Order: sequence, then C-alpha cells, then structure tokens
Amino acid sequence: MLPKDDANIETTSLDREQSEPAYLDENTSDGKPWSRRRYSGSLLFNIGSFVLPALYGTLSKLWIANIDTSMVVVTDAYTYIGVVAEVLNEGLPRASWNIIGDHANRSLSARHGLSHTLIIVQSILGLIMSVCFVAAAQQFADAFVPATVREASLTYVRISAFSALSSAIETAVAAATRALDRPDVPLVISTIKFAVNILLDMVIISKFHVKGVTPTVNTQAATQLACNMTASIAGLVYFLIITTRQRRQARRDEDADTNAARPSLKALIVLARPGSFTFAESAVRNALYLWLVTGIVAMGSDYATAWGVFNTIRWGLVMVPVQALEATSLTFVGHAWGAWRKLVGLENRRPTATMKQLRSK
Repeated sequence: MLPKDDANIETTSLDREQSEPAYLDENTSDGKPWSRRRYSGSLLFNIGSFVLPALYGTLSKLWIANIDTSMVVVTDAYTYIGVVAEVLNEGLPRASWNIIGDHANRSLSARHGLSHTLIIVQSILGLIMSVCFVAAAQQFADAFVPATVREASLTYVRISAFSALSSAIETAVAAATRALDRPDVPLVISTIKFAVNILLDMVIISKFHVKGVTPTVNTQAATQLACNMTASIAGLVYFLIITTRQRRQARRDEDADTNAARPSLKALIVLARPGSFTFAESAVRNALYLWLVTGIVAMGSDYATAWGVFNTIRWGLVMVPVQALEATSLTFVGHAWGAWRKLVGLENRRPTATMKQLRSK
C-alpha cells in the first residue's frame, strides 16, 4: 500500500526529470538501445552481475577438489548459510521493486530515503544473523555437513558465517539500485568480487599458487569472505556517491525535499508492509528446502557431494538467465505499477484495472 503522507508522494519537477525511466518513451536515453534505463540494456547489466558469481562458484569447487576431494562437500556449508540468509534477503529487499521503483508517485529524494533505510536495516539484521551462525557453528555442521568431515568443517562454518552480513549488504544495495534504474551498481559489485576472488585464489589455492603456501579449504573461505565484504562495501560507496551527487543537484530546486533522503522509521514501515509477505513466503520455501538438504546429508558424504555439484551446475548454467530476466522484469513492472497507481488515483484504496490498461504498454 502506498503511504498517504505528502512528503513521500510529492514529486518535484527536478526529481521527476531525474527519476523518469526511459522505458516510458522509446525515443529517450539519447537513442541508445542498450541504455540501462531500457529493458534490453538493463538485462545485459543484470546478466553480467549474475554470471560472474556463478562462474566463480564453479571454479572454486574445482580448485577445492584439487586440494582435497573429501572437503568439497564442506564448501556447501557456505551455500546453506546463504539459503538461510536468503530468507532475510527476500523480505524488505523484495519490496523495493514496487516501493522504491515507484517513480510516478514518489520523489527521487523519498526513494533515496527508502533505499538508505533498507540498507541500514538489512546490514544490522545481517550482522545479527552472522553472530548467530558463529555461536551455533556446531549445530549447523551437525545438520548440514556429513559426519566424516564434520569436525574439520567448524572453522569453515565460522568463517563463512559472516557471508550473511556481506550478502545482506550486497542484496540491499543491488535491489535498491536496480529499482532506481542503476543496474551498473550490482555489476560493479560482482565484477570486483569476481576479479579479486579469482586473483587471490589463483595465487593461493589454485594449481598455480605461489610456492611456500599450503592451501586449505579454510584459506578459500577466508579469501572468499574478504572479497565479498570488499565488493559489498565498494558497491555501497559507489551507491552513496551517486545519491550524494543527485542530492546536490536537487538542492538547486527550491521545492526539492532533500531531508526525505534520510533513513527513517516511517520509511521502514512503508517497506515492511509488503516485505512481510515475501519474508513469510521465503521462510516457508527455504525451510522446506533445508529440510530436504538435511535428509540428503544424512545419507552420506557421496550423496551430499553429488547434490552440491548438481546445485553448482544448476545455479551456474540454468539460473543465471532466469535471475537476470527476473530482476529486469521486476524493475520495469515496479515502474509500471507506480504509473498505473497514479493513473487510477492514489485516493482509490481498492483499484481495479481494465482490460485496456492490462494490454497497454
């Protein structure tokens, strides 16, 4: 539901000019068909941002297999930590598509305020989740690591626990910036993470690692965490630079409300309303998935390893275009939703669309 307060609804002329996406006019974006404000351009950015992590996930498993094949299954603990963190990342961030992406009814400053609130709240929740993983490392390993390598996996689990924090920051920044028609920010995050990960892994744990270094699975976990945190923080800094520059430009307009860009409890409530539904759905879906995983792990190390390899192939080959299409489509659906809500009137709390509106571009 859209908030009724004028501070979040009002759109100034400058804000509207900055936030109006090009998909509403095929002649905009300086005639560039691959602009990030068009569907095709946004899709290319998103494919790049999803394919790089998938490629690294495949390469890292191959390198770990060269170190110790019995420890490949341990690396899946990182994946399962990510599944738990996904419940958190599919709560408020999922609300960004129709809340932050609503350019028609919200000023650019208000959308920045919602983005800042989203990132701060997700970062706090991600830190809390990481601490919980560290404290419950033994219980987590008992459930998701085969008995043969369980004791050896505890350090790996404790190191990888803080991937929940890096994932929360990365997902919040990526969701907010895509809704703001800046898919280049997630691409920057993925590029930095991939480049630094590949560089360090080739130097430390690959077949070509430097002499005098004895690579272990824990070394891979530490380098992966360092790269994830570096990329997430770099993406956050890039996002803040963009929003700061836009706010400075907005100050030239006397009607621009730059105070709306500050994080607030009101913005959190606006995000929490739709986010609570996506959070509940994700919690149920991922709980069922993790229940399935515990059953596979209980069958033995060979079954758990095979399941992990299957997941790597699935996410590395099949799901990359699916995720890219989903992220791109949700961005433009969010824009269209806001435009339609403005068309039918914000005062209409139970609007219905006509067939003509559904078929319109």
